[in-house]
Amino acid sequence: MPRVAGQIDVAKNEAILDAALQVLGERGTAASMEEIARRAGVSKQTVYNHYGSKADLVRAMCARRVSEMTAPLEAPGALEQPEETLAAYGRALLQGLLNPRSVALMRTAVAGVATQPDVARTIHESGIRANRRRFAAFLAAETAAGRLACPDPMAAAEVFSGMVVGVRHVSALLDAVPPPDEAEADRIARDAAARFLVLFGA
Repeated sequence: MPRVAGQIDVAKNEAILDAALQVLGERGTAASMEEIARRAGVSKQTVYNHYGSKADLVRAMCARRVSEMTAPLEAPGALEQPEETLAAYGRALLQGLLNPRSVALMRTAVAGVATQPDVARTIHESGIRANRRRFAAFLAAETAAGRLACPDPMAAAEVFSGMVVGVRHVSALLDAVPPPDEAEADRIARDAAARFLVLFGA
């Protein structure tokens, strides 16, 4: 079967991003591009062809994670069903932040702040902040449509995220409690969505 143009590059790119998440979680922000390339099964030059620097690679890795976590906000009909969308986003947020690889990456990012501050800042700006901005844009659209009343969408985004994640992220970083299972994550997300609508419902 003939290969579709670009198919190999897409596969290699996904392998590189998967390897970056794995290696950075294991070795920290000082992990070498050579090790990432080896784990991805590509040459170091291939990694640099896709990403000119480690910061670029981390930025792309974070962007992929943000897209996965915010996918419920862009699903068909998401704007018309704010409570269901909020619950779906809450579940995705819990799964995205508390899975073992994400926790490992955040631990090593915190540990590497002193030696690799640019990488740590990239994780914050391209990950956490980008996620909040995308969610705030959803809340602004809901407010404009009259379904929510969020005069400060970014602040409201922080409120919802706090309701969902709370101290769970810190607890996961400290290995104090296991992440919630699927049923518990669904309960947490639905409860947060209902409480959020009490606060910000139109």
